[in-house]
Amino acid sequence: MDPVTDVTDVTPSLVPPSLDVAGLAFAYPDGHQALFGVDFRLARGERVALLGPNGAGKTTLVLHLNGILTAGAGTVKVAGLPVGRQHMAEIRRRVGIVFQDPDDQLFMPSVREDVAFGPAAAGLKGAELEARVDRALERVGMAEFKDRPPHHLSFGQRRRVAVATVLAMEPEILVLDEPSSNLDPASRRELADILRSLDVTVLMVTHDLPYALELCPRSLILSDGVIAADGRTGELLADDELMRAHRLELPFGFDPRSVTMGA
Repeated sequence: MDPVTDVTDVTPSLVPPSLDVAGLAFAYPDGHQALFGVDFRLARGERVALLGPNGAGKTTLVLHLNGILTAGAGTVKVAGLPVGRQHMAEIRRRVGIVFQDPDDQLFMPSVREDVAFGPAAAGLKGAELEARVDRALERVGMAEFKDRPPHHLSFGQRRRVAVATVLAMEPEILVLDEPSSNLDPASRRELADILRSLDVTVLMVTHDLPYALELCPRSLILSDGVIAADGRTGELLADDELMRAHRLELPFGFDPRSVTMGA
C-alpha cells in the first residue's frame, strides 16, 4: 500500500513567494548597465527594506517589479506569475507602488475619487466599489476624510491616502519609495503603525536606516547593481565595514546595537 501523503507537509511548499527575482540584469539604451544579476525572494507577508547608495540601481529594480521595465535579462515572478506582457494587468494589480511624493498619485477632486480610481478602472462599480474604498481608507485611518479634496490635507495625510489608493487594488506586494521622507515625528509614527498592521508583503526603498530597522526585520543592500548583502536588518546596520563599503551612514549617535526591537 502506498504511504498516505500528509497534506500539511506539502502545502506550504506549493505556495509561491510573493516576489522571486532571478538573474535580473538591465542596461539602458545609452549603454549604462544598472543591474548585473540580481537574485532574491520575498515570502508572503515579509517586510523587507531595500537599502543602498544613490545610483545603486534601486529605482531600476523597482521598475521591473510591475513591468514598467521589461527588456533586461533574468526573470521576475510575482506570486508565481512571470512579469511580462501575458500577465501585465494582473501583475500591476498585485504590485502597488507608493511614490515618494503623494502628489504624483493624487489627482482627483476628492479623496474618495482618488482611492476609487484604480478599482473603477478595473471594472468595480456600485456597492462593491464603495466597500473597497471604505476598507482601504479605514486601513490607513483616513475614513473621515473621504469627501475632502486631497490638496486640503497635510503632507502626512496625503501620503496615507496615496497608500490607500494602492491598497484599494488589494495588492500582493506594497512597494514604498522613501515612505518616511518629509514626515514630522507624529506622522512618521502613524505611518509605521499602519505598515505594521497590513497583511501584505512590503518592500521599502529607503535611506532612512532607523526606519528600516524599526519596520523591516530583513534588509537587502543593493550596490553597483548587485545584492551585496541580505540579512537581518540590525546585523547589517551594525556591520561597520559593510556600511562603509556601500556608502551607508547612520544618523549621528544612532547605535543599532542599542535598539530593542518590538514585535
